[in-house]
Amino acid sequence: MPLCIDCDGTLIRTDLLHESALLLLKRSWLSVLLLPLWLLKGKAFLKQRIAERVELDAATLPYNEDVVALTRQARSEGRTTVLATASPRCQAEAVARHLDVFDQVVATEGEVNLSGRRKAARLEQMFGRGGFVYAGNGPTDLPVWAASGGAIVVSSSRALQRAAALAATVVQTISLPRPSLKIIAKAVRLHQWAKNLLVFIPLLAAHQTSDGAAVMAALLAFLAFGLCASAVYVINDLLDLPADRVHSRKRNRPFACGAMSIAQGVGMVPLLLAGAVTICTQLPLAFAGTLLAYFAITCLYSVWLKNQVVVDVMLLASLYTSRIIAGAAATAIVPSFWLLAFSMFMFLSLAIVKRYSEMLVVREQHKDKAAGRGYLVSDMPVLLSQGTAAGYIAILVMALYVNSADVGGLYPNRWALWMVLPPLLYWITRVWMKSHRGEMHDDPVVFAATDKQSWLLAAWIAAALWLATVH
Repeated sequence: MPLCIDCDGTLIRTDLLHESALLLLKRSWLSVLLLPLWLLKGKAFLKQRIAERVELDAATLPYNEDVVALTRQARSEGRTTVLATASPRCQAEAVARHLDVFDQVVATEGEVNLSGRRKAARLEQMFGRGGFVYAGNGPTDLPVWAASGGAIVVSSSRALQRAAALAATVVQTISLPRPSLKIIAKAVRLHQWAKNLLVFIPLLAAHQTSDGAAVMAALLAFLAFGLCASAVYVINDLLDLPADRVHSRKRNRPFACGAMSIAQGVGMVPLLLAGAVTICTQLPLAFAGTLLAYFAITCLYSVWLKNQVVVDVMLLASLYTSRIIAGAAATAIVPSFWLLAFSMFMFLSLAIVKRYSEMLVVREQHKDKAAGRGYLVSDMPVLLSQGTAAGYIAILVMALYVNSADVGGLYPNRWALWMVLPPLLYWITRVWMKSHRGEMHDDPVVFAATDKQSWLLAAWIAAALWLATVH
């Protein structure tokens, strides 16, 4: 019998409507106002209007290799293979052309959204009742299975498998792994919460670690910033799907590879933000304002400013620094000029490290420009000089601080602070040396968290700071 394959959630581990809508929204946020109007005219009309405005790259979509292999085997046996989907025909044909395993394409056209009973009627008209085998993944496929001569269930849902068995003869089940805690942690980038430790810097710099209320405020600020940042990371990953899928490392992110669905990602965002807002109610209003500004800037960065040369690294540096400002707001500690100046230059250097490392990968791929970035491979020498200069200026600011009159009241043993400078100078020099050699993870925070030498240098700096405070 002919083998008919559903597309969304079956052949591919994503949904073409969701993918298209995200791509449209990234290109023009005003389009969100049009979506409800289009939907009022029917789901088929909505799909057609979106498909007219965006073009998906079928080559980069996360395909279910088990289903692709099943289709290829059926075709080698001489069976007719059909891509039967509710996606618009133009998108379905792009997928079929890329895979080259389908004889026919049946898809949404005009005002008919080809799903559920409509799809069942179309396939029954083509092959007769019980004259085809159908592979699907959701409750909307139950009418199609009922009209088929055999059901292939591409899902791990026991309830769906039982329902399919009642509707038709299940000839095969292809289970899909559910998102594990490890996958969810990766999606919210739990490891990036290390950046939020910066909220404790004002507390440490002001030597107020013995103030229980301030420590608790800093802990709450850490959690709130973590939840808010995770929401932003999810938004960023959803909007960056096309670029991530052509990146050597980012293509393995949960949403890019299909380990988590776009719908799951969209659902996570309000939950994460709700947690952050709840914690903000226990902190000063100034902290909530700082967190709101962080969220607004990061959203602008994800949607638009990420592609703007120089502006993007300046914003990245400011987002690091905003964590220090948020920690100060939460604990009612005024950050010093020295702390903000050091942070600005150091984080600018690390932000440029990210871009420089990304451009190294682009050069190795023999391309001139990175997807979703405004930089060219020819910009690398400029990035190298700017990044190293910013790092060394940060060390200079620290040296000037050690020699300033502001140090005396906080550090009785001023001389011990000079021991902080050599490890900092060594670390930033080593970071850039490894970046230039292509040995740097494109996120310097991840590098620092996993690098033994960085931990040793951190211990040295901590010992020097302790020695400087001993009376």
